[in-house]
Amino acid sequence: MSEIQKVSIIDFKTDSGALYKSIDLFFQHFGKDYNKAPVVLVNHSLTGDSNVSGNKGWWSGIIGPRMTIDTDYYSVLAFNIPGNGFKGSKIKKHDDFHTGDIARLFFEGLKILGITELFAIIGGSIGGSIVWEMGALYPSFSKHLIPVASDWKASDWIIANTFLQKRILENSSKPLEDARIHAMLTYRTPRSFDSRFDRTKNEENNMYNVENWLIHHGKKLNNRFKLDAYIFMNHLLASVDITRSLKSFEQIIKKINSSIHLIAIDSDLYFFSYQDELTFKKLKKIKKNIFYHEIKSIHGHDAFLIENDIMSNILKPIFSQK
Repeated sequence: MSEIQKVSIIDFKTDSGALYKSIDLFFQHFGKDYNKAPVVLVNHSLTGDSNVSGNKGWWSGIIGPRMTIDTDYYSVLAFNIPGNGFKGSKIKKHDDFHTGDIARLFFEGLKILGITELFAIIGGSIGGSIVWEMGALYPSFSKHLIPVASDWKASDWIIANTFLQKRILENSSKPLEDARIHAMLTYRTPRSFDSRFDRTKNEENNMYNVENWLIHHGKKLNNRFKLDAYIFMNHLLASVDITRSLKSFEQIIKKINSSIHLIAIDSDLYFFSYQDELTFKKLKKIKKNIFYHEIKSIHGHDAFLIENDIMSNILKPIFSQK
């Protein structure tokens, strides 16, 4: 695992007006020196972190030496969202922050590191939404914006699911386990379950294998994640909205000079592909350098973590521009 580093953001004022004297921003760096090579910023998902490559890296099938995002050529950076529990980071007042504030924190971190431009910002799920937030706030900072399995706003479906997650977290005797079990039902699909489990049972405990699998993922998250961090991340997910400044979506997009590559998943039950298609059709009328890509998979939302070959085929033309 790459060395964990830290920058501190001093006197940070959130959009809600809360002033934080210091916020620690933990990050990891992979590949070339970020002062000498094109820089790629990778934003993690809800329960992810900055370990994107190498040993136990959650995107090691995409990022690494001679991989699609080639760390022999690119400098790759990944920040941890403050409050995600990494290195004990915690945000006391969740309502002080929305995803636009996280985008600003990442930008401030990049400034401290002396980085004045990016080759690409890429992220999946809430990480992709933060790609949108950064593009809206800093329209010329990155050559490419690549939001994956995400959206520029929290849809009614996302708001409904985060509402249910909040109810589970507040009322369950095993809040993290039960919240994760519910979440897994939106991260995968019925076809994915049928293909994997086929109604088979575990003879030892006489439970369906799909039930054992869900329990396993609930316990696994409970062992590695903090309850307060999950509550905060769930809050952030419901806060996504690049139009909160009251500017229209079209006004914001017209100012973005970056190329935008929307990557949707045809079977996604969380961030539905039709939302990205509608965004693409709307923006294609006002922006030439916008592109729509679709992962075809039975695995649903998590396909961007599973279908490495398909992801690579989509990303190669972008990251071959050396």
